[in-house]
Amino acid sequence: MNDLVEAGYREAYAADPGQLVMKKAAMARDAGCAGIVCSGQEVQGVKAALGSDFQTVTPGIRPTGETVAADDQARVVTPAMAIESGADYLVIGRPIRDADDPAAAARAIGDEIQGALRP
Repeated sequence: MNDLVEAGYREAYAADPGQLVMKKAAMARDAGCAGIVCSGQEVQGVKAALGSDFQTVTPGIRPTGETVAADDQARVVTPAMAIESGADYLVIGRPIRDADDPAAAARAIGDEIQGALRP
């Protein structure tokens, strides 16, 4: 919240970042953008308000049951949560890069995504 207030946003937006994301998403669409980068926590609302064709790129993906040391991502979701919310693209970096076995970490994340895609 303090970061948003310090950046000059009204306290209403700082208290509810989702409201700020929705406002910015609508502005982006109105400006002709095909989509936005947003937390998985807002994907479902963005899709509901702006349509399923409005693309969402979702960073801050953390595999189920895992965290990243010194994580700067405050609004994380699991790969399954992002997919189930309707995210179009997932940005997954540190959970793979920093894993003891990056290939195994990538496979586990892929398995989690596949599980979310199954009907």
